[in-house]
Amino acid sequence: MAFLKILSSPTLAQLSEFDEIIDVRSPSEFSLDHIPGARNCPVLDDEERAKIGTFYKQDPFLAKKMGAAMVSRNIARHLETSLLDKPRTWRPLIYCWRGGKRSGAMAHILSEIGWHTVRLEGGYKAYRKMVLEALDRLPERFEFRVICGATGCGKSRLIKALSGIGEQVLDLEEIARHRGSVLGKMPGIEQPGQKYFESCIWHILSGFDPGKPVYIESESKKIGNLRVPQAVMDAMWKSRCIRIEASVSVRSRILNEEYRHFFGQPEILFAQLDRLMELHGHETIGSWKSMAERGEWDLLIKTLLENHYDRAYEKSITKHYATYSEMPVHEVFDPTEPGFKALAEKILASSLAD
Repeated sequence: MAFLKILSSPTLAQLSEFDEIIDVRSPSEFSLDHIPGARNCPVLDDEERAKIGTFYKQDPFLAKKMGAAMVSRNIARHLETSLLDKPRTWRPLIYCWRGGKRSGAMAHILSEIGWHTVRLEGGYKAYRKMVLEALDRLPERFEFRVICGATGCGKSRLIKALSGIGEQVLDLEEIARHRGSVLGKMPGIEQPGQKYFESCIWHILSGFDPGKPVYIESESKKIGNLRVPQAVMDAMWKSRCIRIEASVSVRSRILNEEYRHFFGQPEILFAQLDRLMELHGHETIGSWKSMAERGEWDLLIKTLLENHYDRAYEKSITKHYATYSEMPVHEVFDPTEPGFKALAEKILASSLAD
């Protein structure tokens, strides 16, 4: 007996009902964006998909026969490998680009085996439309509390500390795999695509309780190569600030720890500093590079803070957060993990007292 159903306009709660979400599109399609948590089991890989497309223009009937053979072989391979250990009670959700032939073929065979299989109506295209519509209205449902502070104050560490004690946190830099500043690219780590970045934001926000605050770090509109959805930015700019500050010595310690990868690879640092050439000029950038070549890291960090980061931050923060200067200051004295946990607990206690 076959068990095949169709799901339209999925919510996060509906998606979480399935034991697994199977994306049968090609690897390149999957890499651009997919439902968070989905597994890629392509019924046509990139080369096969291109080949069938070429043949289809010449002889549609032949292309369909060849495509059916390829799809059948690939589904058989998945059944003999990654799907072999699935129990009788396994409940998968299957999707492709438009919810058509690729997901239809996989869903039909899985349901014929006896698994309770559901196919996503409209496929990824419908899912993407839903994500974009949701991101336009979802952020306004939440009370954001924005962690504000100059570069090196430990905003990201505080966000992680708040998450660690059970608070709702939207860590945009973690999702973007980038620290946000011009020097924020993390070594050996590529940023996700824009669409997947948005999918992850939707996925996280959809799982939050609107009755509780969401903590988020103040960000510019771009984190590396990625754009923060405008509705998220608008919600942040209307929200309450949590202002943190730290001495130059504490900030230098934090930045020394977080940007240590530049010490052994100054050429990477120089490439990033060159992006500031138009703003600061050849002479200034040259002097910063000389500090790095001499290993004067504390001096370089102090100089960058005073002459670049702090000026840019002061201009941006007062523009977007009108009450920033009026907010109470939470001083960072201990930049260790226990220190930020204690600071997070202190901030929570003070917010409850308000």
